[in-house]
Amino acid sequence: MTKPRALVLLSGGLDSATCLAIARDAGFETYALSVEYGQRHAAELAAARRVAAALGAVAHRVAHVDLGQFGGSALTDPALAVPTDGLDGGIPITYVPARNTIMLSIAMAWAEVLGARHIYVGVNAVDYSGYPDCRPAFIEAFETMANLATKAGVEGHRLTIHAPLIDLSKAQIIQRGTELGVDYGLTVSCYQADDDGRACGLCDACRLRRAGFEAAGLPDPTPYR
Repeated sequence: MTKPRALVLLSGGLDSATCLAIARDAGFETYALSVEYGQRHAAELAAARRVAAALGAVAHRVAHVDLGQFGGSALTDPALAVPTDGLDGGIPITYVPARNTIMLSIAMAWAEVLGARHIYVGVNAVDYSGYPDCRPAFIEAFETMANLATKAGVEGHRLTIHAPLIDLSKAQIIQRGTELGVDYGLTVSCYQADDDGRACGLCDACRLRRAGFEAAGLPDPTPYR
């Protein structure tokens, strides 16, 4: 029998790699989608290609949308510095306006073409930077919208948005991925990694990642500058 299809948003980071492994373990034929949105570096997209191949995605596509033209985020505007002083509450300058909404919309489009009724996204609302589009309420609202906005949804082929990491700590995510055979040495989480994927060790993403491996009791394979 043909496996059901699932589309996985794959940034190249730790969380999305774990999501891809979870979707595969759930019995889906997986398709990986990355988005080049004007982010500071291409290292995470290179990582996404490695992860998609390693975890057996049937296809991996990279969509292009230039959010950098608008600025407003330290991840897309070179004039804004990435904070390196740790998490201090509130929504940080690394928040990219509408990023997850746009990525999920592109994923929704490809999923409909594929006949896939499942989209996996690695958002997390526990060990995270406080982004509003990583919360359960956002995921629930987007799923409702998707089933109103698509031909498939209107015709009764319901689309489900899976966010299996949303309530997990970073350590729990790492433990789950390790159980499923994820090679985290292939991934890049740093907001300002160099061309070789080496991490700064100071940004929020690096701090959360490092603390996660420490809490999980596992060696951190991240190459740091």
